[in-house]
Amino acid sequence: QVQLVESGGGSVQAGGSLRLSCAASGTIFSINAAGWYRQAPGNQRELVATITSGGITNYADAVKGRFTISRDNAKNTVYLQMNSLKPEDTAVYYCNAVILRTNFWGQGTQVTVSS
Repeated sequence: QVQLVESGGGSVQAGGSLRLSCAASGTIFSINAAGWYRQAPGNQRELVATITSGGITNYADAVKGRFTISRDNAKNTVYLQMNSLKPEDTAVYYCNAVILRTNFWGQGTQVTVSS
């Protein structure tokens, strides 16, 4: 059974950094396109960043210049490096990945940024 296992969330003060990881397990096939989304209480889930199989990236305006999405194909893992974190970045962060044309979601990891 294919699963996306997320890790790296936590609590930090404003200005701090966190690195989220999303590893695909239960499959021998590679992650194709992937992305990170987030959902704050009372809000809809929103796009944070995406990366194609070729490494082309795209970011939401709110995180440009602060967050970096990357991938390690050998480890079948996608990362989100988050720097200069702000209280408004507080949310549950979800990994999304396409494997063999099927869309998968991770379980979510909490990121809390205090002022």
